[in-house]
Amino acid sequence: MQVTFLGTSSGVPTRSRNVSAVALRLPQRAELWLFDCGEATQHQFLRSDLRVSQLRRIFVTHMHGDHVLGLPGLLASLGMAGSCSGLDLYGPDPLRDYLEGVMRTTSTRIGYPLRTHRVREAARSGALLLDDDDISVRCTPLTHRIPAFAYRVDRKPRPGRFDVDKAKELGIPPGPIYAALKAGREVTLDDGRVIRGSALCGPPRPGCSVVYCTDTVFSEAAVELARGADLLIHESTFSHGEAAMAIARQHSTSTMAAQTALEAGVGRLVLTHLSPRYLPGNPMTPDDLLAEARAIFPATEIARDFLTLEVQPLEEDHVVVSEPSGSPSIA
Repeated sequence: MQVTFLGTSSGVPTRSRNVSAVALRLPQRAELWLFDCGEATQHQFLRSDLRVSQLRRIFVTHMHGDHVLGLPGLLASLGMAGSCSGLDLYGPDPLRDYLEGVMRTTSTRIGYPLRTHRVREAARSGALLLDDDDISVRCTPLTHRIPAFAYRVDRKPRPGRFDVDKAKELGIPPGPIYAALKAGREVTLDDGRVIRGSALCGPPRPGCSVVYCTDTVFSEAAVELARGADLLIHESTFSHGEAAMAIARQHSTSTMAAQTALEAGVGRLVLTHLSPRYLPGNPMTPDDLLAEARAIFPATEIARDFLTLEVQPLEEDHVVVSEPSGSPSIA
């Protein structure tokens, strides 16, 4: 799974940070999922290497403007492009009414299937929000001024890589048989030989997981949702010195985010949703927030717009970080 940050500011955009949006790319499915859609998110897509035509699902954490005001424009543009086969939207109860109201009053028509799903009940009960052979999604309520939800995406373990060369050496003809063997099943060939798929596959490949958590003050529910995740993306609106303000506004500090990561035992933490008050040159900067978080949870990074992460399972113990130029390094 590949994560790209399209907006990392809180409340209002700055010259270098747009408001909240995070894209999750699933290369094996040629799909793109979006988490939150602040104003100008579609412009951020244009500035990135992501293909908005691959967008299939949008998950909204809550109905504050810096997380949803980009939705109507993005949906309208997808309709005008004529390349969207359909979208599923997940979020709080008012999401459908909000979109229907905007579309009606602006005479905007969407020429593709647009399905909305309320997540409140799944968050309350712990039921899976989405589940297929490859990926599952769960959510949980957060602690904010209005109903808000965190999301967890788990890619399930996969069979080991199929050794095509070895299969050819054994004289196994290509075709549907390869698919059965790759799935680990036992196959009887025309000549009577019985071939076990497990003998032609490498060790099983572990799954990986991403948790997106914003906006909230420190939340035990978020800790439970993030338990053992490979990557936790968590808001860090305020510094530790402004904890009183964070609690009053029901947002997190850098240290609250780090404590969540520590208690949940995640692989990596990335801080996002930074207040514009921490612009470089001000008394406190993003580097200061990073230092506060690393004092509690060393495996912490600060998000910035267009930062891309290739998420690897915890067993591999690293996350590959790519700058917008595409030059990778190990974080």
